[in-house]
Amino acid sequence: MEKLHLDQHISKQFNTDLEALKTRILEMGGLLEKQVDDALTAVEEADSGLAQQVLEIEPTIDSMEIEIDEECTLLIARRQPTASDLRMIMAVSKTVRDLERIGDEANKIAKMAIQLSEEGSSPRGYMELRHIGDNVQEMLHNAMDAFARFDAEAALSVVPQDKKVDLDYKSAVRELITYMMEDPRSISRVMNILWTLKAVERIGDHAKNICEQIVYLVQGKDIRHRI
Repeated sequence: MEKLHLDQHISKQFNTDLEALKTRILEMGGLLEKQVDDALTAVEEADSGLAQQVLEIEPTIDSMEIEIDEECTLLIARRQPTASDLRMIMAVSKTVRDLERIGDEANKIAKMAIQLSEEGSSPRGYMELRHIGDNVQEMLHNAMDAFARFDAEAALSVVPQDKKVDLDYKSAVRELITYMMEDPRSISRVMNILWTLKAVERIGDHAKNICEQIVYLVQGKDIRHRI
């Protein structure tokens, strides 16, 4: 099993700095896993209060992104990292960008939850949302677990799941569009579910991106667009 370890530098302070970066990413990832779960629950249960809690966390997520980016920049300036260490810093920087965008998608889901609670629940789409949502949450969790262990094989196992999510999303869209054509009165509420499904599908894309960065970090291989 190919993994990367952060205890092979002459400078103990460099090890400490790298571990601190890793810890910050995992903290951010854990917070976003909860955000996604809460946002989906808010949609399913028409819980506008829970949705509002998701929206209120956005400034915290944004601040974490800025702080981690600044830490990456300072680490490059102070330590003049070698090629493998520079990959680590660049992978962290790209991962934090994907995590912040996951937060953006969770916010979109929360906003749809508020609209659905105000306009009335959609007559269709919740089963598809739960199915795709469960798969995407599993992808995100496994991506963060692979990051925690710097495990390239585990990351590679997540990447193909995105294709299944994409197929399930396209199938759900076709079914919901057909339903709206049959019952035009449902269009507004079903559209909210469609926008929610799109946000969930995008979270899967970002989870896949994180896994691609892990493979790049551990193996030095850029697998984007190859799987």
